Amino acid sequence: MSYIKENFLLKNKTAEKLYFEHASKMPIFDYHCHLPEKQILENKQFNDVFEIWLAGDHYKWRLMRNYGVDEEYITGAKSNKEKFIAYCDTLSTAFGNPLYHWSQVELKEFFNCELEINKENAETIWDWCNDYIALNKITPQSLIEKSNVAILFTTNEIFDDLSTFVEIAKKDYKFKVIPAFRADKIMNCDAKQYKDFILKLEGLTHKIANIEDLEKAIEIRLQEFIKVGTTASDIALEKALPITKKEDANKVFIKAISTGGVSESETEVFKGYLTYFLMKLYAKYDIRTEVHLGAMRNNNAKMLEKLGLDTGFDSISDTNSMSALSRLLDALNNENLLPKTILFNLNPKMNSEMVTLMGCFQDSSCRGKIQYGPAWWFLDNKVGMEKHLRDLTATGHLGAFVGMLTDSRSLLSYPRHHYFRRILCSYLGEMMENGEMTTDIKFVGKVVEDISFNNSINYFNMK
Repeated sequence: MSYIKENFLLKNKTAEKLYFEHASKMPIFDYHCHLPEKQILENKQFNDVFEIWLAGDHYKWRLMRNYGVDEEYITGAKSNKEKFIAYCDTLSTAFGNPLYHWSQVELKEFFNCELEINKENAETIWDWCNDYIALNKITPQSLIEKSNVAILFTTNEIFDDLSTFVEIAKKDYKFKVIPAFRADKIMNCDAKQYKDFILKLEGLTHKIANIEDLEKAIEIRLQEFIKVGTTASDIALEKALPITKKEDANKVFIKAISTGGVSESETEVFKGYLTYFLMKLYAKYDIRTEVHLGAMRNNNAKMLEKLGLDTGFDSISDTNSMSALSRLLDALNNENLLPKTILFNLNPKMNSEMVTLMGCFQDSSCRGKIQYGPAWWFLDNKVGMEKHLRDLTATGHLGAFVGMLTDSRSLLSYPRHHYFRRILCSYLGEMMENGEMTTDIKFVGKVVEDISFNNSINYFNMK
């Protein structure tokens, strides 16, 4: 039987009350994920548990590689069943890794199976889950609705097809699917496919010969996103960059779309300017900006060539770019064009630096205008979430926090919200029982409900 009990991660009776009477009842608003919207629209029944559990999930792929599993059992030619059994074997000794918890919770919540995940039980679990899928006709819609998701924001590139969202809105789903606007492929001017990306954007807007043409095209596409409900955007950077001059960025852009082969320093010139431009544009249209900092991507060139992007070969960067981030926020603030911004930090050494900088740019236009985003990617585990809460409360304000997200490509990832909520309730319950804060359970419970759902609904202006 599963080791996951009802009071999992809840350290005391106060934590249990906060969770079961308040946090667990709240719907989920997943304001940053990477679920494929076309899969949600098509809503096809899954064939087997591998398709839901392992396909495309580089969190699980990394864990298997750490255990020495051959790539054939991860992304290679082995059968779905063989890959599933290899994952179960891997998971059985991954004590302390969040996947050790998440996978067991997912098995219970989505398949009503409480067998402990290991190699011995793998075939039984495989058969159980596949029978459950067939009997209950499991589809993307059923998984999302079972998770009590009210709204989810997918992450979509500037040239993505928005008709999918129009069609989803016509369905009788109990949840909304809305795209968040992302211009990363337009920002990454050093990419091999950069000219192709610009051609895609031209096909949706107009001829793009210089940076002014590019800016106008970006704004046109943002307006199209807003028509289908977009209120959020996303920018991913290894580090914040100095704001550069438009004319310098233009030179780099023209080189990128003509001869290509821009250098690292030229790329930074272009990204520095475009980040500044994008954030001003988002302020103009009242689009919340999620800035993800600190990921060092595509470390393994051999595997990048073989498998492509987002396959589990990224890591935490040690780059300290607080000064550049400060100058960026200050410049935008001076122009009254600082958008509502969520700053995500992937390096836990920089938590306090990020939270204290965030506090320099708050104002009365919005509670928590500048947010310290939840523990993200390599940090969305028990240790990372607990440190995030300690650092946020030490120099920030917990009551204004917009709570958790999944940042996931997996339809089974929604228990991560409840994983976070349990950790939050334990954190507060411990302080309450230690006499470090009010013991008014109803009052604190309302704060828990706000962090779980209400704060993010208000922040992103969702109705």
